[in-house]
Amino acid sequence: MKLATLKSAICRDGELVVVSRDNSRAVKPHVLTDGATPSTLRESVERWSTVSPKLEQIYSDLNQKSVPGEFKVVEHDLHSPLPRAFQWADGSAFLHHVKLVRQARGAETPPNFFSTPLMYQGGSDTFLAPTDEIPQIDEKYGTDFEGEIAVITDDVPMGVSADEALKHIVLVMLVNDVSLRGLIPEELAMGFGFFQSKPSSAFAPFALTPEELGDNWRQGRLHLPLLVDFNGQFFGRANGGEMHFHFGQLIAHAAKTRMLSAGTIIGSGTVSNEDPTVGSSCLAERRMIEKIEAGSSKTPFMKVGDRVEIKMLDSNGQNLFGAIKQEVRKL
Repeated sequence: MKLATLKSAICRDGELVVVSRDNSRAVKPHVLTDGATPSTLRESVERWSTVSPKLEQIYSDLNQKSVPGEFKVVEHDLHSPLPRAFQWADGSAFLHHVKLVRQARGAETPPNFFSTPLMYQGGSDTFLAPTDEIPQIDEKYGTDFEGEIAVITDDVPMGVSADEALKHIVLVMLVNDVSLRGLIPEELAMGFGFFQSKPSSAFAPFALTPEELGDNWRQGRLHLPLLVDFNGQFFGRANGGEMHFHFGQLIAHAAKTRMLSAGTIIGSGTVSNEDPTVGSSCLAERRMIEKIEAGSSKTPFMKVGDRVEIKMLDSNGQNLFGAIKQEVRKL
């Protein structure tokens, strides 16, 4: 099943729509069912066990025939699937990326590197739409994109096991986790983690159920390349299947000492592979490789007018999640 959220001037959570498999048509389920289904994705996730079968039926009908109230999808009219969420926790499950970070700054690998995921809690009250501009106050802040995969959960109990946690994933998404690299060192030096250096993220317009991904979704990982273009040029195609920690492990880590409410978003961290020919999913990684190989970084961070596009295609060339297409603008 494929879901999306229309932008709304009335409701901050937008308006839920069911989208056809080919991304061409959509319908508002709450209109089609005379209010028997919620009008937002946030409410639907909170009532997932009872609402999802109705949404699945609408999705099946939409793919087989015309349905009342259907309309043409215009991606610019779509917000992130969840325009806001009660929780957004981002991990760092691709260890190659973390290794490069430590190697570039001459830091040693900690003893729990392979057993305990890194994770930070980001701001979730104002996500950007997938075609929104990335605001930049000061170029010195070091604006960067980060191509990632993310999941939305239903209610997750505290202390859940990694295997059981996988059963709580209801939707899969792509994300641009915008980072301000110039602010990170000072924040980390204070010993209290990210805050100002992690502004609003943006998500690709379509959220998919794991079942919709077929064999590409297995063992808690999405085994497809994440395609990243920067200023219209190839930048990366790292495969999501190379996660060291799978999403069940990330969810279990987040739920170790607290329950996670329905609608919690968990991110994979920057998608990164050992193979250098696949490129990178963020500017920082490119810069780290340059520093390791040549002694200094030459690739600049994003400036006003720079553009990033993030998407994922299946083996048939179908654009699964739609695209994140963002340009930096001066605030």
